[in-house]
Amino acid sequence: MNNRLQPDRDYGALIEASVPHTNASNGNGGNGSWTARARSTVADQARRPMVYGALVIFAWLYYYRPEDFIPGLNYIPMAKITGIFAIVALLAGLMSSGKVKLPRSVLFLWLLLFQMFICIPTALWMGGAFSTVTDKFSKAVVVATLVSMAVVTLEELRKLLWIQVSAVALVVFFSILLRHTRNGRLEGIQKGILENPNDLAINIAISFPLGLAFMLHSKGWKKVLWGVALLFMALGIVLTYSRSGLLAFILSLAVCVWEYGIKGKRRLLVATVVVSLFVGLGSALVSSSYRARVESIALGNIEGSNDKGSLEARKTLLKKALMTAVTHPLLGVGPGCFVIVDKGWVVAHNTYGEIAAESGLPGLALFLLTIWAAFKNIAQVRKSLWYREDAEFRLFTQALWACLVAYLMGAAFASTEFNLYPYFMVGYTCAMAQIVTQPLPAGKRNGETMFGRLSYDRITRSQATLAR
Repeated sequence: MNNRLQPDRDYGALIEASVPHTNASNGNGGNGSWTARARSTVADQARRPMVYGALVIFAWLYYYRPEDFIPGLNYIPMAKITGIFAIVALLAGLMSSGKVKLPRSVLFLWLLLFQMFICIPTALWMGGAFSTVTDKFSKAVVVATLVSMAVVTLEELRKLLWIQVSAVALVVFFSILLRHTRNGRLEGIQKGILENPNDLAINIAISFPLGLAFMLHSKGWKKVLWGVALLFMALGIVLTYSRSGLLAFILSLAVCVWEYGIKGKRRLLVATVVVSLFVGLGSALVSSSYRARVESIALGNIEGSNDKGSLEARKTLLKKALMTAVTHPLLGVGPGCFVIVDKGWVVAHNTYGEIAAESGLPGLALFLLTIWAAFKNIAQVRKSLWYREDAEFRLFTQALWACLVAYLMGAAFASTEFNLYPYFMVGYTCAMAQIVTQPLPAGKRNGETMFGRLSYDRITRSQATLAR
């Protein structure tokens, strides 16, 4: 293994980032002198902050979408700019990393990208399939790869998670405040992934555990602020009238109660959630329209549910997607081409069925393997010293577990395979698996250090500097 030197962004000292050592050569060996290797590695690692910085900008542009609020920015092709940011960051990351070993979940994504490219020549609409793969799914693969490569400290991971959950919370808050509704259902004030009521609700369900983790680890006014944000997010689930979002949210909440409350022995949290759930749902069910909407999950298009036949339509679309997958098992009908099969330009509203129909059964298998590998990353992290000893790290691990579970439910009722947020989560799990391979800073217990709550990478680098 190579010694990797990393510039300390806080102290300016060069410290050793990996534990294993190799013997410096005296000039006759193949490894070269220590100083030569150091100069080469420092030059490479100097690029890493740039890679991470580009990733942060990319995430911020994706979740906050400033072009929806700042006049004039809508004339700027922000989607292409974010794509360029991602590609440049990936190339810089590859240059700085030398030999790259992809995590298993990211490798499955690259194989899925390859499978989609294979499907293009036989697609019902070659141009549309090519555009879908190059403009949409390729970004998803790049995002997951970037996160797995660039995020190496808990501080860096925390910043990305904060961008996601804060964007969702702010959109929900202002959407409720401005009563941004259509046909009585809450819509996001921005376009993109948070505009449609169902997409907004699923993103709330996925982001809620992260917001809860931030609240539990915060103190003072920050804890209160996060608590208010979580209340608005829960209210947003109701106001969207999204049945899929409600199911995903209940599942997410159940995991949070188990992980944070029961296993974490936070009895007050369990009591608060249970009481709030009963009060909130009770208040919501007082409304005859919302009660009918919830009942329609099991009873179908009943009077007052405002279903308008969508439940039956989705059952029909799912059957059509499964039949398409059976008749086109290897290559499907092409990425993004299921809308042609339906002849109504309607997506399948089921991620698993749509992937199988458009990219064949191999595509579905690779997608499921990606999610499975993300869960494996979480399982690996749970066995680590970091998880046992660091309270904040444990909170985020539990939150990502709940996020993935909520996504599995939400994906059964929405076409999400070409959105980026599922693949951000995959990358987060890879980053956590990378973080636990580093030594836990001495003196850190339950998220605290002898110097107070300093960033983990700062302490690790300081110790390595002193050791040298």
